[in-house]
Amino acid sequence: TPEILAFIFCFQLPEALLQERDKRAKWHGIPVLLQELYESSHLNSDFTRTHTVLKELSSLLSMEAMSFVTEDRKTAQESTFPNTYTFDLFGGVDVSVNIIPKLNDDLVKDCLSVLYNCCICTEGVTKILASRDDFVLFLFTLMTNKKTFLQTATLIEDILGVKKEMIQLEWIPNLSGLVQSFDQQQLANFCRILSVTISEPDVGNDDKHTLLAKNAQQKRNTSPSRAEVNQVTLLNIPGFIERLCKLATRKVSEATGTSNFLQELEEWYTWLDNTLVLDALMQIATDEAEHSSTESSDESTLATIPLRHRLPQSMKIVHEIMYKVEVLYVLCVLLMGRQRNQVHKMLAEFRLIPGLNNLFDKLIWRKYTTSNHVVHGQNENCDCSPEISFKIQFLRLLQSFSDHHENKYLLLNAQELNELSAISAVGVTSLVCDGKKGLLTRLLTSMKREPPDSSFRFWQARAVESFLRGATSYADQMFLLKRGLLEHILFCIIDSGCKSRDVLQSYFDLLGELMKFNIDAFKRFNKYVNTEEKFQVFLTQINSSLVDSNMLVRCIVLSLDRFESQTEDVKVVEVLSECCLLSYMARVENRLSFLFRLVNIINVQTLTQENVSCLNTSLVILMLARRRGKLPFYLNALREKEYAEKYPGCLLNNFHNLLRFWQHHYLNKDKDSTCLENSSCIPFSFWKETVSVLLGEDRTSPCAIIGYIDEPYMELDRDLLED
Repeated sequence: TPEILAFIFCFQLPEALLQERDKRAKWHGIPVLLQELYESSHLNSDFTRTHTVLKELSSLLSMEAMSFVTEDRKTAQESTFPNTYTFDLFGGVDVSVNIIPKLNDDLVKDCLSVLYNCCICTEGVTKILASRDDFVLFLFTLMTNKKTFLQTATLIEDILGVKKEMIQLEWIPNLSGLVQSFDQQQLANFCRILSVTISEPDVGNDDKHTLLAKNAQQKRNTSPSRAEVNQVTLLNIPGFIERLCKLATRKVSEATGTSNFLQELEEWYTWLDNTLVLDALMQIATDEAEHSSTESSDESTLATIPLRHRLPQSMKIVHEIMYKVEVLYVLCVLLMGRQRNQVHKMLAEFRLIPGLNNLFDKLIWRKYTTSNHVVHGQNENCDCSPEISFKIQFLRLLQSFSDHHENKYLLLNAQELNELSAISAVGVTSLVCDGKKGLLTRLLTSMKREPPDSSFRFWQARAVESFLRGATSYADQMFLLKRGLLEHILFCIIDSGCKSRDVLQSYFDLLGELMKFNIDAFKRFNKYVNTEEKFQVFLTQINSSLVDSNMLVRCIVLSLDRFESQTEDVKVVEVLSECCLLSYMARVENRLSFLFRLVNIINVQTLTQENVSCLNTSLVILMLARRRGKLPFYLNALREKEYAEKYPGCLLNNFHNLLRFWQHHYLNKDKDSTCLENSSCIPFSFWKETVSVLLGEDRTSPCAIIGYIDEPYMELDRDLLED
């Protein structure tokens, strides 16, 4: 390869000849320096010259690395960074990797900086280092030394980010002792590395996100993934979760100095690539403080002012915020893993939620930050400012913490828990929030203050919705209804002018959970939507994207069915007769219209975790029809719709395939089936039975789809699921 030839060329040519060639090629003396580095780094050598050479190389490469992080990385070419390219071409990476175990702490630090700068600017170097497992594991041993911790952590993070096969944490020598040796600052930065090792890899291809592809992958991979194994390894480290909870909830003093550095801070962050760079700045500030007594500064020259004077209090706050982003991410991933109950128990015991509640006003939501960025998924990289990232990660954590778990009541304080107990029996615990407001109430307050299109609204709504998810709780709904949540949601959907599909989807889902089976909620709805104009705006928002609003449609259909069976209740009868929303859904032509569109906007190949709810909502409509003996009427209506639209067989063939996939998907997944049962209050046995009836092979059956497809249009793809 060119690299090997260059390596031989560098170490076999006489130095004089190499210097002559260097002048013509403008190599800036790098091959000669590498030759000296190689020759001066043997075990019995005097490392004085090694130190000098590494300093020179570091200087040549660091300028290009700084240029790289301040420019557009996507347009960067190798020719833009000739020094780094030359260093790599002449075997500089191999020399550095081979000599680093022989060096003392100061030399190791310089050598790590050289490697990191090379990784930044030269494509492929990071991947080469990642392929050397022995080198990666050796890097972890360097983290025991405070002097080399930052440089080592930075390099490890970059390497693990491109490594084809995820490293197993149990391979790291004495991992438990290593983690326990970290101070809190080091542990927070180590979380940045851990996040790569405990998160499932992003497949990076939308086709692989389909449920069909995920099911096939699960068949191939029956054993726990490396990410899952790593999660267990972390949980087995004594005191690990407790220390993370302390990090996440420790307080920071409010900024007392000048605040006009905030804009500058945001600009700095565009090139301050990660928390570790901020650590370096803080370390410099500390060092400056130690030597300030022997130095003077010229106030007129910014360059001579000690860094501690140029680091405003706001930067210290951002520094702490960035720590917490990493810690909350790790806790969030662990909460969503297979050991969820174990993690929940520990987070409750170590009072994570009360601690976050105490930080809410002073740190988490200390100011209202504009956020119009794209909503990111759990494992996606985010280029947001530190405060935006912190808020989103905090809301993700609340969502994971509350979802289908009794510990959600820890988001209340004692008074709020007593209020809830007055509606329904809820056990009181000493682990709830302190202060005048619980975390859930603070979240609702901040939610109402956000601008209409703020993407924080998406995460806020998801966090509140998770509090309601699971078996429907009238007490939980009333707690939120009394705090004006329904009116706030309707304002956002109807009157605020919100155009964000993500935000609207989260509000539709939240509204569905808030109103489901709750007659008081429908009465409040009718009081707010008190004109035909408002109601039409509401319907337009629902109909504009059924993928986004189908959960709300499901809630209305289910609630209507229950209310119609409670005609002995005067209050229910009154609301049924007056509520425009219930009256609208009571008309069979409207339910059929929703059914047609729900079946038509999905197929087996495009089913994802996001849109599979459309299939389940269509099933809910048909299950309720079956209960009332109306299933044949609905199936015949689907057939008539096909002929009216001049595509006979298309709709019913598609629905038949979808239901076959439904059987394949849900009959093997206990969690999903439990969620379906809890959210609909329809026994899962009735779900399975209805699907079996619809997929019956007897063409004479009035409840089998096959009986409504004429023979010439039978296009059932029986090999689809096997493929």
